[in-house]
Amino acid sequence: MRFLSVRDLRGNSARVWRELPKEREMVVTSHGRPVAVLTTVDENTVEESLAAWRRVRATQAIADLQRQSARQGTAGWSMAEINTEIKQARQERRRAR
Repeated sequence: MRFLSVRDLRGNSARVWRELPKEREMVVTSHGRPVAVLTTVDENTVEESLAAWRRVRATQAIADLQRQSARQGTAGWSMAEINTEIKQARQERRRAR
């Protein structure tokens, strides 16, 4: 997988678009950190490709929430404890209005 900076993308976009079909995927970085993925799509399967990316993002979001819960010590909570926490949060939100 090839990495390219935002600057490279901006300055050499024609070359990037030419090379993308061969590379299939490129990671765009900003200040050395990944910020986007360029990938090839087929006009006949664009919707399916977008749906797959959305499933990946949803899976990542769930994994992030699970890691956060483990760090906070709430991973082992029962449904009753979860419902109590939700109820308290809703009450606090109503009071803040």
